[in-house]
Amino acid sequence: MAGILFIISAPSGSGKSTLVSELRKQVTGVDFSISWTTRQPRGSEQNGREYYFTDREEFERMIAAGEFLEHAEVFGNYYGTSRRSLDEARRLGHDLILDIDVQGALQVRKTMAEAVSIFVMPPNPKVLRTRLRNRSRAEGQVNEAELYRRLSEASKEIENYGEYSYILVNDILDRAVAQLEAIVLAERFYRNGEPIAFRSGRVLEVAAACRQSNSQERLKPVLEAFGILNPSGQQQLNFDDDPDDEQDSPE
Repeated sequence: MAGILFIISAPSGSGKSTLVSELRKQVTGVDFSISWTTRQPRGSEQNGREYYFTDREEFERMIAAGEFLEHAEVFGNYYGTSRRSLDEARRLGHDLILDIDVQGALQVRKTMAEAVSIFVMPPNPKVLRTRLRNRSRAEGQVNEAELYRRLSEASKEIENYGEYSYILVNDILDRAVAQLEAIVLAERFYRNGEPIAFRSGRVLEVAAACRQSNSQERLKPVLEAFGILNPSGQQQLNFDDDPDDEQDSPE
């Protein structure tokens, strides 16, 4: 049975890594493509677990050799997805999840229009800032300039939500995980005729509600919070709340 390629994009700190990890605990036959990067490991990160870490010279050699399905430079570092991940998943008949930014997602969609694209959003800038700050603290350093840059970049990334088939708002982790699971099971059902073992009607309803075309009312307060629906067209992120406010969900 042919596997499905899932693209998941989100601003840093939106919790997509946690979502994917929880999904893979509950759904079999889902592989995760570990990206390559030239940035330095953070905190407890290990080579081959969160990323394959390499230097710019080797990464550029891999680009020249056509070894990447997609690659992009973000915040001064390269990130890329090896073609070998997709080849191996196809050989096994597994689905493959790519955790890539909006630049990489655009590259993949141009060559693989059948890919299922999912965008994960934080509920508002306040929650995103708290998550980023807590993650930085866990890594041993809070860089305010870097934090603000990532918050500003988040709004620019969220503007691309309309290019994705499905939208998740990661405000309540368990609900977001259930929605992601429903999307995977629904796509397997529609594309491969794979039966859904439990409450199939409900699963299909949950997945359908997450389609970008059905999500406008649910997304409106999120987009307004990030300044994307501002009539003036200017992004006005609200970063003025107490930085120690609670409501955290790790990436």
